[in-house]
Amino acid sequence: MEITAAVVKAQGSEFELTKVVLDQPKSDEVLVRIVATGICHTDMVARDFVMGSPNFPVILGHEGSGVIESIGEDVHHLNVGDHVVLTYGYCGECEICRSGTPAYCYEFFPRNFSGARMDGSHNHHYPDGKVLNDNFFSQSSFATYAIAHKNNVIAVPKDAPLEILGPLGCGIQTGAGAVINSLKVKIGSSIVITGTGAVGLAALMAAKASSATVIIAVDINEERLNFSKEFGATHTINSLTEDVSKRILEILPNGVQYGIDTTGRNEVINNVLSSLAPLGEMVCIGVARKPLELETNIFLTKGYKIRWINQGDSVPQEFIPKLIHMYQLGQFPFDKLIKTYAFQDINEAVEDSEKGRTIKSVLLIGEYKQ
Repeated sequence: MEITAAVVKAQGSEFELTKVVLDQPKSDEVLVRIVATGICHTDMVARDFVMGSPNFPVILGHEGSGVIESIGEDVHHLNVGDHVVLTYGYCGECEICRSGTPAYCYEFFPRNFSGARMDGSHNHHYPDGKVLNDNFFSQSSFATYAIAHKNNVIAVPKDAPLEILGPLGCGIQTGAGAVINSLKVKIGSSIVITGTGAVGLAALMAAKASSATVIIAVDINEERLNFSKEFGATHTINSLTEDVSKRILEILPNGVQYGIDTTGRNEVINNVLSSLAPLGEMVCIGVARKPLELETNIFLTKGYKIRWINQGDSVPQEFIPKLIHMYQLGQFPFDKLIKTYAFQDINEAVEDSEKGRTIKSVLLIGEYKQ
């Protein structure tokens, strides 16, 4: 079938809306008519060929939401007409997946970043037959239609607003999961979150929903810091004008119990580590642009725990519906982070995301009836 996709033709180039041909889904795949797709920092990382991303030309996009049009013969838990969110790919069979931690699947990289199916095949090609790199996060959802593996298609309630649900598949579940799944933040506890982009603000909302009582947001953008107060930040620190460690210890003389870093910056991570309370825990989400140098000597007498996490340690089939339910109850207002754009304005949406004018850009690609 002929579809429209946003194609990146060369490293670092703009997205171009292009007519391409999409093959029919295989037996373990699902064809989804895309309603909307979030734009995530990882899409720009792939466009710029950081972290060993796919070759070019390529169709990116990995926060898709839409309606199932057809299913393969080996797909039994989904139905045509289901409203769905697309998330990251994983095999579902290895010991890591079976242990309930699919974000660390042995096949995570090839299923999400190789630019092809596991067997090396592609489902997109130009009208002349030339193949396109695809299968980004097992979906490539910067398109009017996408094919996804049955494992990374999550059925969602039909009374939820499908056009904003896509970011739950990656960025929003990453931030919220860091609080709920990874750190398991306790009632009445304290937490510092560095970086107030979509991931950081999702974490902040989850901290409030988890009844943390001291929630500290750190950023260099004063407007973002003020915005974070709407989502439950009890204190804000501008790291351009304030000493972060000193300020945290003024707020909490014995240190903060939990830390989340979304920046990947060496000095930011060390600031949080030096401000943790004894037995404090920290998780890192941001991609570092250079090797990290941690001040590990402070760990010895403090009992700190620090680790890097992927996708908020979530099991998407369970966690995404829970986040939607929290949203419907008014406990997780992630919709306030979103600004929508028409599909043809994808490059404007990307630029607004990169320059911080928009917290979470979402492309409106198709229509649906709620």
